[in-house]
Formats: sequence, C-alpha cells, structure tokens
Amino acid sequence: MPSADSSAGVDPAGPADSELVVCVDIGSTFTKASLVDVTRGCVVAAAEHPTTIATDVLDGYDACLVELAAHEPRAATAQVLACSSAGGGLRIAVVGNEELVTAEAGRRVALSSGGKVVAVVAVGGTGRVPGPDLETVLRHTTPRPDLVLLTGGTDGGNSEMLLAAAQQVVAAGWVGPVVVAGNSGAAAEVSTILGDLPHVVADNVVPQIGVLRPEGARAAIREVFLRHVIGGKGLSSRDEGRTLQAMVRGATPDVVLTGVEMLAEEAGDLGGVVMVDVGGATTDVHSVVELDPETGGLGRDVVAPTPRTRTVEGDLGMRWSALSTVEVAGLSSLAEEAAARAAEPSYLPLTDADHDVDEAIARAATGLAVRRHAGRSTVVLGPGGRVVERSGVDLRKVGLVVVSGGVLRHGRAGVAARVLEGTVGTESGRDGGWQLPEAPRVVVDSDYVLAAVGLLAEHSPAAARRLARSLLEGAADLRVTT
Repeated sequence: MPSADSSAGVDPAGPADSELVVCVDIGSTFTKASLVDVTRGCVVAAAEHPTTIATDVLDGYDACLVELAAHEPRAATAQVLACSSAGGGLRIAVVGNEELVTAEAGRRVALSSGGKVVAVVAVGGTGRVPGPDLETVLRHTTPRPDLVLLTGGTDGGNSEMLLAAAQQVVAAGWVGPVVVAGNSGAAAEVSTILGDLPHVVADNVVPQIGVLRPEGARAAIREVFLRHVIGGKGLSSRDEGRTLQAMVRGATPDVVLTGVEMLAEEAGDLGGVVMVDVGGATTDVHSVVELDPETGGLGRDVVAPTPRTRTVEGDLGMRWSALSTVEVAGLSSLAEEAAARAAEPSYLPLTDADHDVDEAIARAATGLAVRRHAGRSTVVLGPGGRVVERSGVDLRKVGLVVVSGGVLRHGRAGVAARVLEGTVGTESGRDGGWQLPEAPRVVVDSDYVLAAVGLLAEHSPAAARRLARSLLEGAADLRVTT
C-alpha cells in the first residue's frame, strides 16, 4: 500500500500536444506552482519560492515559472490560474442583528468564502449599532478589514436592524466594499443607503429561522475579492496590478475548499473528507461531511450546520503563531524554540532536533485545530432523560484526511503519523468526547494538488476530477499509537 507521505498526481512525461496550465498559490510565506497537463489530468512539475512581499509578489511567481520551464519549456507560455492569501489574505468584518444568530451565520459564511474574520459586530436589541465600536472596527483596526459582510433578518421579517446597520456602516466612514446578505425584502433600501459604496447584494444567508444558505454570499464575496481586494493590496505594481488581477481566481482558502468539495464527490461513500493545512500563521481545517438528519438538531449551535465547513485558528501556526501554539498546548519546554521561529518566519529545520521541535508544534496545532472544528459529543440530562448533545462537526466516520503545510510536505519519512498522533484513531477522541476521525485513510498533499483542483474546477472539470482521484490513489491507512 502506498505511504501516507507519497506524492499524488506527478507524471513528468506527456504528449507534446497536451494542454498545459500553470496553477499558482501565492501564499503568505511561500508561492507554490504546479504545471498541470489538463489533457491527462496530472501534475507534470512543481516548484515553490518564498513569497516576495517586500518587492512584488510576481517576482516569486517568476522564479517558480523558471523552474517549471526547466522541466517543460512550454510552461513559459501556458495559461496561468492563481489564488492568493498574500498580504494577510481576505479580512472580513461581519455586521449582523444578533451575535448568536445572524452575525454567527455571517461569520460561518465568511470563513467558508476563504476569509479571515477580523471582527463580528452585532446590532443588538436596541436597533442601533454602537457607532464608536463599529467605527473602531472599520477604521482603526490594524490591519483593517478588506470588506464588510452585512447580514440580518429573515426574508419578510423585521428590516429595521439591517437598515440601521447599513446606516452605521456609512456613518462610520467606511469606504470599502460591502456584501449585503440579509433580509431580501430590505435589499433595495439597503442598496440606496450604501449609495456610492461598492457593494454586491446576495441572497439572504438566513432566509428563515434554522436555515443557513451560504452559497450566494460566498459567490458575492469571491466577486468582491477579485474586483476590489486583489488590486487594492499593492501586492504587485506590474502593469499597475492588472497582471496579478488577471491571474487570480479567488482567495486561496476558498479555492482549496472547492478542491475539498470535489475530492469528497470523487471519494463517494467514504464518509466525508477533512483537510488540515498547518501554516505559518494559521491552521485551517476544511471538512465536507454528510449530515445526519437524526442528530442535526442536537447540537448546541444556534445556526444550522452545513455539510461544508471551514475554520481558521489564528493562534495556531508554525512560525508567526508558534509561541501562542505552545502556550495554548501547555508545551512550556518549547517556548524558547517557538519564540525563535516566530522571530524568523523563514526558519527552516536542518537537524533532527529541529525537525522534532517542528513536529511537536505541528502536532499541537493540528490536534487543537481539529478538536475546535469537530467539537464534542456529550451526554446531558434533559426533560426526557439522558440525551446526546453535539457541537461542531462530527468527524468520527470521515474516511479520508488530507494534510498539508511545509512541515508535512517537506518533513521526514513518517511525519504524517507523528503529527496526527492523538488526533486520528479510534481512541483519540474518547478523552473529552471529541468527535475526531476514527479510522480514515490519510494522504499528504505534497504537490498542493487540492489548490490546483479548486482552480481547475471551472476551467477543466474533468482534469480537476482526475487530479482529485490521484490524491485518493495516494491515500493509505495510517497507524498511530494513542
């Protein structure tokens, strides 16, 4: 059986008349590029280079392209599809009626759209958004949000709070883009209030109580990201930023989630897919699972769960967030090593001792992030007796776990088993009732295939599906002791 650390989809040979596409992820730390033969659905070559934020992000892309062209000269003229999380990615401020309902729904939608939620502001019961708080969030937060997601009210319900929120966004002096995803009956009036502010009106994310529909808002956020955010970050001055805008198709987490969705479709009856990306600043968890209709109403969450979920843990990471990771995990013995990594984000492990520390930090980040995503299953006493109450996303029957991040893609043999120890396995979740994957197959996305799958989903869906299947073929049973 293939190793869990094996590459997926790489095939250096191909017919001269095959169509090639360069798929690029411009990350906060590294820029990764894959040359994909879409005729056969395989990766021909892969390259990476530190992201060149200090100069122009396209400098790092150019370095990757030179390396790809060394393997296949036609890469120099191939079409380019890119995603980006450079420059802080997509920062979203969510404004809604009540923090526990519409604001929470907006937060979930923002995360599933590839954004990092930097603030959630609730209108509250008075019908007015506290002006100073909102002004602080929108004008004085560092770094500032890239867009505002405005939610509130069910379709046909009370529109007062949504209108008040729109008025306060304008009064706060916000000049950036807004996505409106609240009460559809008030959409036209909200649009009038926003006036010349760049804004997109999407379907309500909570059209009725207990229902969450993120698709329309997710598409609108992607549109705003491409139209207003990428060009406004100053990531590239080449051709006044138009070259970069022409390349980018979406925020990296949004594109990767699309890849996970397609992988789950190809996986069929495996029970769902979880993808864990251990980055320098955050640890992201994406899941696509089949919801159990019998237990869907048992959770503590006030907003209905969805099959597709993404969580971002900003205090868990390998470099910028290394110190907070070891603090939260109680690994005080690693504080000095973590501080050194936070001070030098480009740090690369050279010795076995260096790798041991990196793996310990990654194990902590992965375990905490997946637990926060999965939540717990606990027995409580209710009016009818003992009942099982769940929070988070139940991952116990998930059949495939994909892991990514430099520590996993460039680690020593067997790194996946060591990093996932205590997070994957039948015994892992019993201490505390955590709903963790019990017996999945595991694969390391060594060639960043999921980003390419997401980028190709619309451009070349057949090739995207073949790439997704290559990850399935590389998956293996993972034996971890607990």
